[in-house]
Amino acid sequence: MQLSNYLFFTTTCEQALTFYAQCGLGQITEVLRFGVDGMPVHNEAMRGKIMHAKFEGPGVLFFASDNDDAEPMRGSANILQMNDRQLTKQLFEQLADGGVVTTALDMQIWGDYYGKLTDRFGVQWMLNCAA
Repeated sequence: MQLSNYLFFTTTCEQALTFYAQCGLGQITEVLRFGVDGMPVHNEAMRGKIMHAKFEGPGVLFFASDNDDAEPMRGSANILQMNDRQLTKQLFEQLADGGVVTTALDMQIWGDYYGKLTDRFGVQWMLNCAA
């Protein structure tokens, strides 16, 4: 058994996954599109949008898609457990570009280097680097 996140976007899944790849989190390893290669399309506005995608990188696995009825991201966050403070800072800054930092990346009371943000696509990220 393995727990993985499934991120739902309304129409920006491809842009989000491209952004995450540019941040160095990994790459899209599988993609199906609405109305392509026999995949169904129930709403013409969704034709060519991502019906299902798999995103993988070192220690990262999640799935994502566009859904015209998707609810805004809330109540959940992706936490990345890091082991290099400089890489944590670099990734945090990249993910925060165009987003909102909710907890500044800094040493926290529990002794770890930690920060939290919501990226430009509405996905919450927590980065934690053990001291």
